[in-house]
Amino acid sequence: MADPFEEEGEQTVSINEYLESIEEKELEADLVLGGDEGDECTYAKGYMKRQAIFSCLTCTPNGNAGICTACCLSCHDGHEKVLELWTKRNFRCDCGNSKFGQFSCKLFPNKDAENIENSYNHNFKGLYCTCSRPYPDPELEEQEEMIQCCMCEDWFHEKHISLNSPNEIPRDEEGEPLYEDFICKTCSVVCSFLMLYPSTIWAVGGHTAAPITTGKDKAVLEDTSQDSGFTKPDGDPSLKRNDLAADGNSEFVPGSAKTVIGESSQKHNNPSQCTNHASSSVSCVLGVDPVAAASSSDAKPLFLSKNWRDKLCRCQKCLDMYKQKNISYLLDKEDSIAEYETRAKQKREENLQQREGAALNFFNNLGHVEKIEILNGIADFKDEFLSFLASVDPSKAITAADVHQIFENLKNKRRRVN
Repeated sequence: MADPFEEEGEQTVSINEYLESIEEKELEADLVLGGDEGDECTYAKGYMKRQAIFSCLTCTPNGNAGICTACCLSCHDGHEKVLELWTKRNFRCDCGNSKFGQFSCKLFPNKDAENIENSYNHNFKGLYCTCSRPYPDPELEEQEEMIQCCMCEDWFHEKHISLNSPNEIPRDEEGEPLYEDFICKTCSVVCSFLMLYPSTIWAVGGHTAAPITTGKDKAVLEDTSQDSGFTKPDGDPSLKRNDLAADGNSEFVPGSAKTVIGESSQKHNNPSQCTNHASSSVSCVLGVDPVAAASSSDAKPLFLSKNWRDKLCRCQKCLDMYKQKNISYLLDKEDSIAEYETRAKQKREENLQQREGAALNFFNNLGHVEKIEILNGIADFKDEFLSFLASVDPSKAITAADVHQIFENLKNKRRRVN
């Protein structure tokens, strides 16, 4: 076994830097896994709204199956080709079903032959974007940043999302995204109705729209994008393949960039006026037939602002449209990655508190002698470490040999005491 204190070249880090890096990696893992400890297969929970999914190409080389975190750790540990797919919506663990042949799930062996509601794309084969390249790409010395579509859930290279330049992507001065969700060009065909909404749903720096008065009872939403080249996006790539009647094979009918909005849309432009419950008495935020009015919009990538889903209309007509297009999940707050990560952080805090509580309970349940020995051990280590820090040159890095010497001194001290 490799020595845990073995030196690696000339690389040095401070204790604070090391602890911060560990905490960052743990947080990153928790955000991806959604706080899932990986203790049990999620199959019994059914089609989960969102969970971390992996693809084991060792077991299913066709890339037509997905497994949960627990099965990845328990059933597929040591398999060479296991891909991390980040998260998928409405997915149920496939581990051990008919797609795996004779392979059986160790955690939940009694599964249906197939999960018919699961959706699979080329990500499960390790391919991404319209270029269908792997990530990381072995042909690239420096990996390119990718953006995930919130609908088809595929990942896209910035240069392949149909913008004139990656600089058109809404970001702050430090390069952090100013958008909550991205919808790819293909998926924009499905949700072209978004072009009927006010500019408040678009991320700052991307799409903007302003009403232009053309008559007494009408207003026109016209694209007023800046010279940056960013234009109206329309897309929804996170839909399942079988959910998209007009997916990659469909074409958007080119037409005017202007959409007429009726008088009622001016009176009911507050999304809060539409409740979450379907009712014929609820007024439509848009005030027009969203399918007919948006049929002439161009297919373009979309960058949506924070909480844009809250602004979506929930009148009966719009609810029927979402259902017909199989995109009702857009109304579910728990579907968004932002909410998924928020809940993951909450679970992380709860788990940390539970661990601290468990450690404290363990200590309190010890006998008096055991408690004294632990406290003395902590005090001895603290004294030895402080003594070491006082004796070393602060301009020099602490080496593996130094750490070994600290523990050797503690051993010798314990022998003398005994």
